[in-house]
Amino acid sequence: MTCKIWRKYLNNSELDEKSLKKLKTFAACASISVSVALSLIKAGAAIITGSLSVLSSMVDSLTDVISSSISLVAVKFANKPLTEHHRYGYGKAESVSALIQSAFIAGSGGFILYDGICRFIDPTPIKQTAVGLWIMIISIILTVALITFQAAVVKKTNSQAIEADSAHYTVDLLTNGAIIASLLVVHYLNWQWFDSLTAVLISAYLLWNAGHIALKALEEITDHEVDEEIKEKIIALVHEVPEIKGYHDFRTRVSGLRMFIEIHLELDGNLTLSQSHDISDKVEAKILAEFPLAQIIVHQDPYGLHEKRLDHEISGHCEL
Repeated sequence: MTCKIWRKYLNNSELDEKSLKKLKTFAACASISVSVALSLIKAGAAIITGSLSVLSSMVDSLTDVISSSISLVAVKFANKPLTEHHRYGYGKAESVSALIQSAFIAGSGGFILYDGICRFIDPTPIKQTAVGLWIMIISIILTVALITFQAAVVKKTNSQAIEADSAHYTVDLLTNGAIIASLLVVHYLNWQWFDSLTAVLISAYLLWNAGHIALKALEEITDHEVDEEIKEKIIALVHEVPEIKGYHDFRTRVSGLRMFIEIHLELDGNLTLSQSHDISDKVEAKILAEFPLAQIIVHQDPYGLHEKRLDHEISGHCEL
């Protein structure tokens, strides 16, 4: 099934909005399936070995089940069509999902940190390390496969919910590697304290990752501008239309799959309304050719007109 999805969607360089939405939904479902499988596998390993680091990874996988389920709900909600009362769509549901996921990640990190400190004070011997090693290797293989798929989906859809989910599984991959190292150290050197140290380090990384995801989600919720590289590309496209003498009040924001662009173009004041409209259409066509899912609002102003502008409140007047 995954191979079929890969051929149909991920190898297709031009997907419409409907296909992108389907791809995001499938990625969220795949994430839930893998996280449930990992939780069960690691629960067995934690019971057999008594390892805190394995237990911490199992708790993290249980958190993945919850956060991936939240991602699925958010993706389905974000995929809803525009309505009379939500004319910008529901794309920011993904940002809200990422924010909730960051809280779950922080919670699991706090739990592991507390348990790790307790184990330092009262160590518990680890047993059956070989079983734990094999189970963690299986976990790594499943996680790598999922992350590879998610990375391709994020590249296609720019989904913040899937990206947050993928970031969580990337942490899982690193922690699984650290757990394998921990089990090897305990097995060959009998340093029981090393397991607790590994768990504490994992928790610190989880807490850092939670903060990173939350910050990115808050930026989109509060309409942070798109990357400077994208803005520069848009302005370069504006430059390609010779009739434009300047621009101002250029701003952008992102909501789900869509990027919203607003710009005031400065044109010769002697042009007719129809001529000005045709020039604006040229600009829109160039931007849409580069960013097909963008929604663009263009306002035409006579060049040299002095009026209160958004740019005056920020960084000054822009001219070509």
